Amino acid sequence: MANIVIPELAESITEGTIAQWLVKEGDYVEKGHPLIELETDKVNVEVTADYTGVITDIVRGEGEDVEVGDIVANMRQEEQSSSVDVQEALKSTCTKEASNQKDYGATTSPQVMTTKQAEGNDEPIMATPSARKWAREWGVDLREVAPSDPFGRIRKEDVARKYEQVQKPVERHTDEPIKQEQSKQQNAKPVQREKMSRRRMTIANRLVEAQQQTAMLTTFNEVDLTNVMQLRQERQEAFIHKHDVKLGFMSFFTKAVVGALKEFPLLNAEIQGNELVTKKFYDIGVAVSTEEGLVVPVVRDADRLDFAGIERDISRLSVKAREKQLTLNELQGGTFTITNGGTFGSMMSTPILNAPQVGILGMHNIQKRAMVMPDDSIQVRPMMYIALSYDHRIVDGKDAVQFLVRVKQMLEDPFDLLLEG
Repeated sequence: MANIVIPELAESITEGTIAQWLVKEGDYVEKGHPLIELETDKVNVEVTADYTGVITDIVRGEGEDVEVGDIVANMRQEEQSSSVDVQEALKSTCTKEASNQKDYGATTSPQVMTTKQAEGNDEPIMATPSARKWAREWGVDLREVAPSDPFGRIRKEDVARKYEQVQKPVERHTDEPIKQEQSKQQNAKPVQREKMSRRRMTIANRLVEAQQQTAMLTTFNEVDLTNVMQLRQERQEAFIHKHDVKLGFMSFFTKAVVGALKEFPLLNAEIQGNELVTKKFYDIGVAVSTEEGLVVPVVRDADRLDFAGIERDISRLSVKAREKQLTLNELQGGTFTITNGGTFGSMMSTPILNAPQVGILGMHNIQKRAMVMPDDSIQVRPMMYIALSYDHRIVDGKDAVQFLVRVKQMLEDPFDLLLEG
């Protein structure tokens, strides 16, 4: 017999949640075959088999939290067999199960099978992962549970029935409080309860930490995007033909942010203990919305990429994020973050820092507004509010305001960005 354990995944990942079992008890698997989809706070990863053999017992079910080194299943280790041998083994198993089911009513009862399990500890207790989970949480001994399954497998319903039997004596002595609780439940409004995903819990914890452990402030400005929109319209067709990718807004904002970071380097820094670490590279995180919340993949060395390179990277990372295919390397080590609430219609918001970074730029919805021009004429212009949240522990308000003004200037005169790119 061999144990299937949660392996070391990465230096920063020590635990996860079993999102899905890709095999079931009785399955024959070969070394390297995917067994589990494990959800961590950053990415979903597959745990593969270290041996060839048959899964005999799954001891940790879907939705359970596990740590590195935890045993999640057992396997009867075998030598790799040919496909003919495997098919013959499966055929033999199916024939035996059909025979057992046919003779079940005349030969063996669930009570007898349970007695055998209780008396002989050699034979493993057959139970579903959910039954084992509830047995652990309710303190039910599986050896005392009578299975209702024809093949003697204990299910969650069997555990619940045993738990109710154990609890009945207690209920007789506490009849009134239980009636009161039932009354409260009957009068309660309908609700739905579900366990938060590990990623959602991590996002929640990180946001709270950012609020509690930084001196976060936000400054706002507005940008006239007339020239950016005109450039995109004029060059879009040629850009797509040459680079096979659309010229979007994010490449303009990324270029403007990198330019401003070079002028205000403290916004590209972080605090490590009692040291201030100013980074001389520009790995820009771009927030991407997924079903389970925002993730922030990183565009590496954005200062060395042209517009097409940035657009390709953002497109590639966005697709991988929504398909849960991001790697840890693609999520770690960003120096500054850009988030775009405008895609959902947000007019103005306060972005929260992506710690340990000390700056994040928030983009918002583009709205046409009447603006007073330098010659006092009034024109309708496509305007966007932008927001910079920063850590006031190391970034002064003056630098934060001037950083945002510099971003605004480069976006309103984007020709220099194109030339530099």
